[in-house]
Amino acid sequence: MIGEIVPELYDISGRRILAPTSQKEKRLFEGTFPMGRYISQPLKKQCSSVEEVQRFLRRCKYVSDEKQFGKEDYWMPPEEFEKAKAGDCDDFALWTWRQFLGMGYNARYVVGRSGRYGRGHAWVTFEKDGRYFIVEPLLWATGELPRLSFVRYVPSGSVEWDGRCLKYFVHEKPDREPRPLLILKLLAEWIWFWVYFWGRILVLLCMAPYLIPRKLVKRLLRGKGTGKQVAASDAPKNNPQ
Repeated sequence: MIGEIVPELYDISGRRILAPTSQKEKRLFEGTFPMGRYISQPLKKQCSSVEEVQRFLRRCKYVSDEKQFGKEDYWMPPEEFEKAKAGDCDDFALWTWRQFLGMGYNARYVVGRSGRYGRGHAWVTFEKDGRYFIVEPLLWATGELPRLSFVRYVPSGSVEWDGRCLKYFVHEKPDREPRPLLILKLLAEWIWFWVYFWGRILVLLCMAPYLIPRKLVKRLLRGKGTGKQVAASDAPKNNPQ
């Protein structure tokens, strides 16, 4: 899923550092391999659109590092992830980051905290036409979500690739309070989105009986819905000689 970043609630640019030097910085960017390893190896699949990225990720499943590798933390290289089609948040995010870079976006791999309880997480951000967006690779069941859905995403560090070198950034939580008018606007946007979303679902459910062919409904009611049963019922009968 994708959502636009609210600049007042998210440190978009961060503060650039030459390289991770302090213990805190090293913990942010200390993957299983050096960061250059995650952008240097070729991928078999290069998506040409966000929708194509979405279709691929829908076929992937979340698996913890403990279960998949027997390790507490393992950053899987993108070329391995596209074969396994399974991994945790950093694996999903690293592969997605590579795809957005390949499509020409100014994109970053981001580590930080998200959700109600502020758990450690990884995601992707990208810039388009002067606007900044968050990509949540683990949730591709929906498309673009309202901005309020992402206010609990708090970046700690991010990595950018300009085609020649890696750039590292550290982020701080904004210390300013959002304007009341902005809060009301975000809330109204969120309510309208979900009213419209569930309204469409309700309409589709109501229309479903009229969209299914009547012959198929009759066959299902007669117990002839499976291919084997239909084939048997349609098979020619042998006439006795």
